[in-house]
Amino acid sequence: MKIIILGAGQVGGTLAEHLAREENDITVVDTDAKKLRELHTKLDIRTITGPGSYPIVLRQAGCEDADMLIAVTNSDEINMIACQVAHTLFRTPTKIARVRATAYLTRKGLFAHEAIPIDVLISPEQVVTDHVRRLIEHPGALQVLEFAGGLVQLVAVKAFYGGPLVGQDLAFLRHHMPNVDTRVAAIYRRNRPIIPRGDTVIEADDEVFFLAARRDIRAVMSELRRVERDFRRVVIAGGGNIGERLAEHLEHSHQVKIIEHNLERCTTLSERLDRTVVLHGSATSKRLLEEENIEECDIFCALTNDDEVNIMSSLLAKRLGAKKVLTLINNAAYVDLVQGGEIDIAISPQQATIGSLLTHVRRGDIVNVHSLRRGAAEAIEAIAHGDKQSSKVVGRAIRDIDLPDGTTIGAIVRGKEVIIAHGDVMVESGDHVILFVIDKRRIRDVERLFQVGLTFF
Repeated sequence: MKIIILGAGQVGGTLAEHLAREENDITVVDTDAKKLRELHTKLDIRTITGPGSYPIVLRQAGCEDADMLIAVTNSDEINMIACQVAHTLFRTPTKIARVRATAYLTRKGLFAHEAIPIDVLISPEQVVTDHVRRLIEHPGALQVLEFAGGLVQLVAVKAFYGGPLVGQDLAFLRHHMPNVDTRVAAIYRRNRPIIPRGDTVIEADDEVFFLAARRDIRAVMSELRRVERDFRRVVIAGGGNIGERLAEHLEHSHQVKIIEHNLERCTTLSERLDRTVVLHGSATSKRLLEEENIEECDIFCALTNDDEVNIMSSLLAKRLGAKKVLTLINNAAYVDLVQGGEIDIAISPQQATIGSLLTHVRRGDIVNVHSLRRGAAEAIEAIAHGDKQSSKVVGRAIRDIDLPDGTTIGAIVRGKEVIIAHGDVMVESGDHVILFVIDKRRIRDVERLFQVGLTFF
């Protein structure tokens, strides 16, 4: 595909990296020549220096015959105008824009074809808020992803010493939990992927990715690690868009406190939120955390715009007795460094956002893509179409489908029914098939599997 990305920031740069690896024709546009040079030296892409909303710059970037424009600059207005220009002058088929301001997002009819022609709106703050909220709802999970409108969840947990399944092979899971159907999609041991088979033995500290119907997630988690009490007391460091949205979601079911250093913002938050306690001060202040009884806090969420503040406040909160800490980290290089030590969960907003962008780049009828393990693996929800003659999956049992190496089918959703994948399950047209791909180089093969051919040999 020929794709133009506006914005060479962290989301634009990470996206260019993902898509260039998959042999797409990528052009990145930005006003910052230094950022573009850095990208150009490590990736096989074109770069154009200039404002992404200017018609002459879009023409230089090849907008006349581009398949897709992805506008992820730091300015909502530039992203919106660029989509308008691409539509009016160049008839670009697909236009994706990052829009942050709720003032735009809450206006009905604004992003319609006859108004501002944006096909897909990406709101990173909302994506990250949903991601954090799901982790708070599932104590003990490292990642929680939803498919088929939330009917199926993919959960990553670290297997603990003493868990009932640790030291047992996966076939034991079926005997031990006869009433719960689940599928282990992948295991990461010392950062290396293992394709699970019936005789694979789970070891302590393995990162286990499993799929199950939403209602069964808790039961499976309890087999891999000690069951943790529900989080009740939540402290949020940072009252920006993400902090405010998270407090809004949680304040009626949890005890929530927000720590915000800007006095004006504190006033705004206290007016907008109903039950949340808003505290003025620094999240790295030991005195403030002690005064607010941080040792009684179930989870401390550091969600400011500053990585250093997030990391230091999380380490301090953990040292002072917070049971769990969750840290937002913009610099992707830091994520692997800090997660798993004092910091329980580190979240990269780019990786959370990239998944929602990749959904629209994939060929075939792909409705959901989640980037996993910092982009090393992907979980994909694809819809099967056609019949046995025109499709490589429809009308076949799962064991007979020629899956690319390192790919497993975890579950099928048929209507409202969740069918965990076993070898004899037949795929029907219209099924939502959930796959786990541990080798990103195989993504194209997975897409081809779900493309309907006119004839099939």
